[in-house]
Amino acid sequence: MTFTHLDDRGQARMVDVTAKQPTVRSATATGHVACGAGVVAALRSGDVPKGDVLAVARIAGIAGAKRTAELLPLAHVIGVHGAAVDLQVTDDGVDITATVRTADRTGVEMEALTAVSVAGLAVVDMVKGLDKSVSLADVRLVAKTGGKSGDWVRTESEPGSEPS
Repeated sequence: MTFTHLDDRGQARMVDVTAKQPTVRSATATGHVACGAGVVAALRSGDVPKGDVLAVARIAGIAGAKRTAELLPLAHVIGVHGAAVDLQVTDDGVDITATVRTADRTGVEMEALTAVSVAGLAVVDMVKGLDKSVSLADVRLVAKTGGKSGDWVRTESEPGSEPS
């Protein structure tokens, strides 16, 4: 088996994508911040003491997508040409969906996952004063388009998928 991120001596390396042509690519990831009823009520009424949780989390998620290469040592610095972070308050917390787009030499899966993670952490930070038990869970890639491997959509039968 050949590992793309190891050189011939077994040392970590960044994959060289210089020869690849830029193509349009996108990735979508999701996650969930589990919250108790009191936090959900405060989110719905806008009564969280730190302010507009969803607005802060949305901006945090977009910033996270743009800074992925600073956080993950083998990720490429790529142009994030579009990033959308959607947060929906549900009866048991906040659902997060992030879609990131580029026209570059490598995909944006890690950027989408980072956007969801950072947005989720921002939600936790904003509401932890109300409930220290909130948790970020189920961060996963759900779809990607473009690139050499083509399009992909998570199915129920894949590890980490939930039955619909």
